Amino acid sequence: MTPQHLFAPTGLRRRRWMAVAAGALALGAGALPALAQDAWPTRPIRLVVPFTPGGVTDTSGRLVAEYLGRRLGQQVIVDNKPGASGNIGSALVKDAAPDGYTLVLGFDGTMVINPHVFSKLPFDTLKDFTPIGKIGDATLILVAHPEAPLKTVADVVSVSKSRPGGLSFGTSGTGGTPHIAGELLKMRTGANLTHVLYKGGGQALTDVVGGTIPLVYTAVAGAHGFVKNGKLRALAVSSAQRTPALPDVPTFIEAGVPDFVVNSWVGLLAPAGLPPAIAARLNTALNAVLNDPEARDKLRVLGIEAAPGSAEQFRDEMRRDLARYAEVVKAAGIKID
Repeated sequence: MTPQHLFAPTGLRRRRWMAVAAGALALGAGALPALAQDAWPTRPIRLVVPFTPGGVTDTSGRLVAEYLGRRLGQQVIVDNKPGASGNIGSALVKDAAPDGYTLVLGFDGTMVINPHVFSKLPFDTLKDFTPIGKIGDATLILVAHPEAPLKTVADVVSVSKSRPGGLSFGTSGTGGTPHIAGELLKMRTGANLTHVLYKGGGQALTDVVGGTIPLVYTAVAGAHGFVKNGKLRALAVSSAQRTPALPDVPTFIEAGVPDFVVNSWVGLLAPAGLPPAIAARLNTALNAVLNDPEARDKLRVLGIEAAPGSAEQFRDEMRRDLARYAEVVKAAGIKID
């Protein structure tokens, strides 16, 4: 018969048994997160777009979500949470679990301009998010009504200075990248320009086409059709190089404004504390999407040039832009309480 004490550990045997059990539990607890990360993703991923459906930012997010889902083997579902210039949706993701199942489409206006424009912001761009990677840059363009005496950037500067009221330029909203670009143009050239706020870029374009205002600063994607059919005159693009969409339009640098590069970027971020393994996998998958010729071409149609790269490069760009736009916002006196 088997000795009974082997089934009821006591004394030294009990202590040894408890030590082994505790060690096994500790190993198991440590292995669970690792196993969960290795298995990720096991269910659909939510991509919060902090703007209304239909705009260029939303459309680019849906495009990336579709291709990213194919790479990850799980559906990436777009969830529009608009409000407060992107702050509401971004704050929602900040407060989400850092498990890789909630992401946010980061827009430069929200992430690096809003911190200077809003007196109270529900998130800290660098502390509350894990950068995944930049998606790309949307080139901005300054366009004029074709009958306005404005054929070049130099004309804008001279005509604005010659008129007591200067010239008005419309944009999609206060504190957005087009607004900042217009204010920077004033700072660099001394042009007498007055910002006209619209609730969206579409209405601003409609008014300049109709002759209500002489100028609009907007994304190339929105103005492209009007420029091609002659309803708007393109003056300059604010990218470092000319855009393939409108190769005959000069850059602001070529037009005589030195060191003038203002792109509107979009990227992916997750809540702070995202496990490095999941962050790395997301970055790898995103870069694979951005290097896919089909996806790149579709983004280009939207006016966005794909910009694959590391999460560290994306974080560094956000840090630089936060510092750069602080000066412009302060000088222009842009503030939203």
